[in-house]
Amino acid sequence: MSTAPGTGGPRTGYAVVVPTLVRDTLADCLAALVAAHGPDPDEIVLVDDRPAPDADPDALEHALTVLGDLRERTVVLRSGGRGPAAARNTGARAVTSPWTAFLDDDVQVGPHWCDQLLQDLAEAAPDTGAVQGVIAVPLPGERRPTDWERGTAGLAQARWITADMAYRTDVLKQVGGFDERFTRAFREDADLALRVLDAGWRIRRGRRTTRHPVRPAARWVSLKQQRGNADDALMRRLHGPDWWAKAVAPRGRIRRHAAITAAGTAALALAVAGRPRAAAVAGAGWAAGTAEFAWARIGPGPRTRHEITTMLITSVLIPPAATWHRLSGLWRHRDAPAWREVTA
Repeated sequence: MSTAPGTGGPRTGYAVVVPTLVRDTLADCLAALVAAHGPDPDEIVLVDDRPAPDADPDALEHALTVLGDLRERTVVLRSGGRGPAAARNTGARAVTSPWTAFLDDDVQVGPHWCDQLLQDLAEAAPDTGAVQGVIAVPLPGERRPTDWERGTAGLAQARWITADMAYRTDVLKQVGGFDERFTRAFREDADLALRVLDAGWRIRRGRRTTRHPVRPAARWVSLKQQRGNADDALMRRLHGPDWWAKAVAPRGRIRRHAAITAAGTAALALAVAGRPRAAAVAGAGWAAGTAEFAWARIGPGPRTRHEITTMLITSVLIPPAATWHRLSGLWRHRDAPAWREVTA
């Protein structure tokens, strides 16, 4: 029987669950897991969350080749393209080990991750329901980071993110797993953690380290990210108006976005109504708010022509997009019950 490092006692069993869209990063994720020193996981569960995995069946098989001998203890499941929360639930239901360690498919565990994970789990007190890994985000050293890179770097300080998070398998069952109404990779991890804490468990940070590279992103990714404001509305419904304080999450700029949007809307309405002076005042408020937002994003960045142009355009579009998604989320989730009531 193997033992946990430094404990002399029986090794703590764990499984690794990786939800994936079979991106190019998956092979690197699995290769890092194979190369990590320490006892191998009891089981590896890959959850293919592509809506149409049969369209490219060879992509996953290619990534699986890096597993070597670990391929024998790996199972591949499908979750139907319902998002990472549903994919993790699909994987967790297949786990028989005492601990379930979630990894995202775009991370690379450290060279001693398996040993360090077992140490983290062995040191977990009986009332510890989860142990979070330490996330490192490498940034370019030769220039200032872009807006997208700075956003990714924020993951290093985030609480309870499932890029590397180990939960007791029984705790996941107790609270009903992830809330599958969070269909994006946003807030589903904080929601689960708050429910685990509400159930009387503790969550602590471990010592194991995992690298989270900044993956390439589309030019307008910041605009697409505003859909997360609807998830914030669901968080408010489930955990109260102070949910962001409970989750130790930044409050964001939604109030400023709403004010900028209101000023812009008022300027247009007043102009149409034939009140040019009032329209000019409202327009000046919109312009000032938009300029402050744009500079807050441009100032810390590399200030290349591409970055400045992207920030200017998206800084005009983000406030109304964010406001729209927040209002639509508040309406859509106005009567949302607790997740356990949904699954009951």
